[in-house]
Amino acid sequence: MALSATLHNFAVQLADVDRGVYQELELRVARHPSESAEFMLTRVLAYCLEYEEGIAFSDGGVSSTDEPAVVVRDLTGRLTAWIEVGAPDAERVHRGSKLADRVAVYTHRDPAKVLAQLPGKRIHRAEAIPLYSFDRDFIDSAVAATERRNTVTVSVTERLLYLDLNGTALSAPIHEHRLT
Repeated sequence: MALSATLHNFAVQLADVDRGVYQELELRVARHPSESAEFMLTRVLAYCLEYEEGIAFSDGGVSSTDEPAVVVRDLTGRLTAWIEVGAPDAERVHRGSKLADRVAVYTHRDPAKVLAQLPGKRIHRAEAIPLYSFDRDFIDSAVAATERRNTVTVSVTERLLYLDLNGTALSAPIHEHRLT
């Protein structure tokens, strides 16, 4: 018998001072059995940090080979942002960069290892693609505080992320790296 996804609910108060985004979000996130808690949490953070009109988790989730973890589409359905999570291969990032106006990668892994797999690979507009990472202790602490039903406050100011997750207060810088 195949394992089914586990549903997590996140009631999010988002205050991204850097971008002027203030929003209340109700996210229902299906965690695939093969998806780590770290990956799922990074997916949720990427969604919050990239929030804009038209954002959605991709239909296929982690099992989708044709879509990133998070997408942004305009009112006509055109793909405007391709947001990867984890350690995507160069081919996926290249494809996303050709299809969308903007690409970003968020990782819960060691960014040096993620970047080390990319040199010499063809990636369209690689110089314009940011890789965002979080300190490992921050991710581990956030995962430990995650439950099936979550109350979350996400605040961003001067690229510092303040997270209150079910009463656990955490903070960390959002590190930005470039693919090239």
